[in-house]
Amino acid sequence: MSQTIITDFEKSEQAALEDDEDLPRGFSWSGLSLFWRTFIMLSLLLLGSILAWLQTLRAFELEPRSIQTARQIASQVNLSRAALINADAIARLSLLKTMAQEEGLRILPREAADQTKEPEGDIQDISRELRQRLGAQTLVTREVNGKKGFWISFEMDGDPYWFLTDLERFNVAAGKTWIIWLLLAAGMSLAGAALIARLVNRPLKELSFAASRVRDGDFNASRLDESVHTSEIREVNIGFNRMAQRLAKLDQDRALMLAGISHDLRTPLARLRLEAEMSVADLDARAHMAADIAQLDAIIDKFLEYARPERVAAGPVPLQEIVETCVFPLRDQPDTRIHVQLERDLHVMADAVELGRILTNLLENARKYGKSAESGIADIELVAISRDKWIYIKVRDHGLGVAPDQLANLTKPFFRGEAARTAANGAGLGLAIVDKTIRRMGGAFALTNSATGGLSANIKLHRAPAD
Repeated sequence: MSQTIITDFEKSEQAALEDDEDLPRGFSWSGLSLFWRTFIMLSLLLLGSILAWLQTLRAFELEPRSIQTARQIASQVNLSRAALINADAIARLSLLKTMAQEEGLRILPREAADQTKEPEGDIQDISRELRQRLGAQTLVTREVNGKKGFWISFEMDGDPYWFLTDLERFNVAAGKTWIIWLLLAAGMSLAGAALIARLVNRPLKELSFAASRVRDGDFNASRLDESVHTSEIREVNIGFNRMAQRLAKLDQDRALMLAGISHDLRTPLARLRLEAEMSVADLDARAHMAADIAQLDAIIDKFLEYARPERVAAGPVPLQEIVETCVFPLRDQPDTRIHVQLERDLHVMADAVELGRILTNLLENARKYGKSAESGIADIELVAISRDKWIYIKVRDHGLGVAPDQLANLTKPFFRGEAARTAANGAGLGLAIVDKTIRRMGGAFALTNSATGGLSANIKLHRAPAD
């Protein structure tokens, strides 16, 4: 049951969003926000630039450096071989010792059983160049018999030897330094992209928040900063603030006009009622006239209630007490059966009086328009559960329901559908007042047809924090 309530509410909210004519269509790029879209595009641009620079570096720096390194090594091999060939035995030993101690170069005999590894990475370019200069039979490797280094094979007096040196001393491609700088540049680019995306997104986010406040009728909290340094953003903020001020003035004028009209109508209505009771002899006619006047008075009350512009002061309210108060008048009605299912100790953030009016309105609608066609009895279910920081309330009847194309319009002021359940003689403000009041309390309201018949009114309100 609890999961059904939440699922129904989410479906009804989604349907309301899809039916809203004011929302743009197809404006969800993979569900990403503006910040992430800007960040991803900037990141791709910067990473593409880094890769282009890396390719340029490879073409104009790394490959020429590899060729230069191969030339230096080939010269060392040739000079070492020539020096050893022209030296006698004693001078040769002294030369080998000097080369090993001062230059880090060693000449070792090459055996047929020596185990080598194929060159990889940067050494491949150097190996290719060394074979061109020292001969196609030259073998270049980084490891011989498990000993790492830079090994080059050559022949001297017909015997095979190894020329061993440390490749790092030639600073091939600056060692691993360029990789570190590349990663550092990529990290700084991504950080810069995030900062730029945040700076671009911040005024739009503030504008979006202010627009949502205006939509909810909170004009005072929607003021934007008019002293920002960016001229375009400053002009947008000034224009938005002026628009919000005009809307606030129009809303106040509307509320004042409705209140004035409603107040002025009450005096002649009171006189009409008095005259009807005193001058009309027919009791049935008098009763009908009194009912019509009472209906007009109720409509005026709805106008006044809908015209109130102020926000609702929400506080912790025990839901059990509100529900019992609203349900009590209907329990003795012969045409109504009410089933209440509440979780224990539910407290919502709301105004007790306003929440009572909301539930009373929904229960009365369900009683009037949710009666079964067979029994003529309105079976009403009132269920409330809590999930995380929200409390979900559902008021459901088992009547005829509402045409799907009319669901989104039921909360619009003065809308009255043609179906049996909406064939009311009121002003069409009841559900509009419910929706407006719930939004004032920071909640959400949606209507949906139940799968087994009837209409469900779904309310979502903030859960009161625990003491």
